[in-house]
Amino acid sequence: MAKADGNSSVRQHSKQEVGMVCMIIAMLLLPVGDTLAKLLTEVAHPLEVVFFRLASQSLFLMPIAILMRKHLVGSMFAPVAALSGILVACTLASITFAFAVLPIPTVIAIFFVEPLVLTLLARLLLREQVQVIDYLAIGVGLCGALMIIRPGYSQFGPVVLLPLISAVSYALNMIVLRRARTSSSSLSIQCGATVYATVGMLVLVLCSRNAGWIDVYLYPSSTSALLLVSVCGASGAASFLLIAAALERTSATKLAPLQYLEIVGATAAGYLVFAHLPDVYTAIGVVLIFTSGALKYLSP
Repeated sequence: MAKADGNSSVRQHSKQEVGMVCMIIAMLLLPVGDTLAKLLTEVAHPLEVVFFRLASQSLFLMPIAILMRKHLVGSMFAPVAALSGILVACTLASITFAFAVLPIPTVIAIFFVEPLVLTLLARLLLREQVQVIDYLAIGVGLCGALMIIRPGYSQFGPVVLLPLISAVSYALNMIVLRRARTSSSSLSIQCGATVYATVGMLVLVLCSRNAGWIDVYLYPSSTSALLLVSVCGASGAASFLLIAAALERTSATKLAPLQYLEIVGATAAGYLVFAHLPDVYTAIGVVLIFTSGALKYLSP
């Protein structure tokens, strides 16, 4: 009996390790998509880039969804998936407009107030219990974000608020997913949301073009742009599947601190591709946001 319990414990530990490895790979993949999106904003309008990214991700996700159809629970095109799609589109549009102007490490660092926003929204909308240490984490994270944004002193102006809008949209989407998980699987909602977001962005881009607000072509302008779009979509789809696999094997609490690896990956990508390095204030802000993540992890 003791031996059986020991084997079960080993298997559970091994399962958690696999989940953590999946999460680490996903967090290192996400900055790849962000870097490619920033490169694409140099040759295409940000709205067009968002459409490319979503359309490409849909093309990669749908065949996988067909292969994994046994794991699909609930309708992919339920109203909740449409709501999730709107929030996904808002998240990507805000962050892509930010990428067009701001260095990648700055955008990602500001975006990582999202876990703190999620904590507040979960308290307000889901009536989840929030401990004192959670509020302390929110305060520290807010100080970190303000250190990076530097209201009134930033050389970039109001555009630094775009990653915050993206973070709020992403957190709201997490609330939607939490509410929907009793009737639908995350794979069903994610696939449906991606399709809805793609169609929504297509309509927005076409309306903007017809109104003469932007000049877009709705297809990559060169072979290199097509390659960037393809890799961007593939990395996004792979990241989602890895995160889903991680959540199936390991608790969200254990995985949460690993999300901050994305800041490390974003900093490395920003330096290697664009020669961007965070300034002193941004570095201090990142440390504070890391600290807030650690406090959140330590909360009961």
